Amino acid sequence: MVRIQRRKLLASCLCVTATVFLLVTLQVMVELGKYERKEFKSSSLQDGHTKMEEAPTHLNSFLKKEGLTFNRKRKWELDSYPIMLWWSPLTGETGRLGQCGADACFFTINRTYLHHHMTKAFLFYGTDFNIDSLPLPRKAHHDWALFHEESPKNNYKLFHKPVITLFNYTATFSRHSHLPLTTQYLESIEVLKSLRYLVPLQSKNKLRKRLAPLVYVQSDCDPPSDRDSYVRKLMTYIEVDSYGECLRNKDLPQQLKNPASMDADGFYRIIAQYKFILAFENAVCDDYITEKFWRPLKLGVVPVYYGSPSITDWLPSNKSAILVSEFSHPRELASYIRRLDSDDRLYEAYVEWKLKGEISNQRLLTALRERKWGVQDVNQDNYIDAFECMVCTKVWANIRLQEKGLPPKRWEAEDTHLSCPEPTVFAFSPLRTPPLSSLREMWISSFEQSKKEAQALSLLVFGKPGILQPSMNMKYIRTWQ
Repeated sequence: MVRIQRRKLLASCLCVTATVFLLVTLQVMVELGKYERKEFKSSSLQDGHTKMEEAPTHLNSFLKKEGLTFNRKRKWELDSYPIMLWWSPLTGETGRLGQCGADACFFTINRTYLHHHMTKAFLFYGTDFNIDSLPLPRKAHHDWALFHEESPKNNYKLFHKPVITLFNYTATFSRHSHLPLTTQYLESIEVLKSLRYLVPLQSKNKLRKRLAPLVYVQSDCDPPSDRDSYVRKLMTYIEVDSYGECLRNKDLPQQLKNPASMDADGFYRIIAQYKFILAFENAVCDDYITEKFWRPLKLGVVPVYYGSPSITDWLPSNKSAILVSEFSHPRELASYIRRLDSDDRLYEAYVEWKLKGEISNQRLLTALRERKWGVQDVNQDNYIDAFECMVCTKVWANIRLQEKGLPPKRWEAEDTHLSCPEPTVFAFSPLRTPPLSSLREMWISSFEQSKKEAQALSLLVFGKPGILQPSMNMKYIRTWQ
């Protein structure tokens, strides 16, 4: 009997222990979930972007707009809301009822909604825009919306008129798009004015004993802009400290070698010691302005800029950057930098705006004040949210027009919404003489090929019914090669 009682007591203890263990495990999972959601919410847009010229993983850090939970019990409500289908998955959401002011739309990546009668718009992320997989045939009531903040090197087809004009709504780096993302790498005016990382000129002059006047940090080598050819030539006339994989002659500390560390405090401190930084974009397009330009301005370093031909429209002040385009040859640029390096008065003219905290460019001030999204700011929508809501709002506006018996308004993209010239090389580029650089040669041939694909895609979408079926698209495109 005693033995039986002991067994019962032991069994009871085991049950209690198991119960406690399950409760503790459940609590840990709940707290972990809260912590991950908190971390997710506070995460920011890399360069807000960590590795600027690779796959845009920074987009995954965005906190989506809080929407209404959509479960099986509420599926019947779907008929009340227009469906926005991410055809090129960017958000990863299988279903979310998002609120956009007074309007609400159902956002999803689930392609089974392709033929749903409430599907009104297809959203495409430019880098993953694939001509071999499109929602065709395109119906008259289906709007197409493009989100593309990246360089043309990610998908050249989008930069030709026959393709960009396929879309009804756009969010690109161009100021002419429906939702301009030109200032996507700039958090605020305050960070430009901030003196947090500014190294006094006297200290920089002392540091010049062991540092070059110029610094270059790039790990994406031989891009369409042919920047490495220019920098290589420039190095024959003036000393340049190059930390990245491209033309490297100096090493970063081990903990900062990962490109994801390019927004780390330690990296900022190193770059801030220099007087000048070579800020060269990977492609030359109007309004394509990345962290390469904004970062040195935030750190108090003078950018030597090559990239957007429209950069003068976005300078904090008339004298805040040295523009490579104003010099006929790297030799002349090197001579000018040496002159500024040896004359404190001339150099300080380029940082005076920062020392005084004066931003004189009204275009820049207005763009930051009026944009409908924020960067690294959990109190504002991010630009993906703003893009989704822009499309949602316009779709609802047309629904209301049709309810009144009026024709819907047709929104159309123009070629200025995403436009870049053909890649070129500098006169002194090794590409002009054998042996050719296979990578740099690839950008030119890629651009030419993309023009043929753009023409084929336009015919595929707008061609007469029965002439070309969606399943034939790649076969058709090859005939243009």
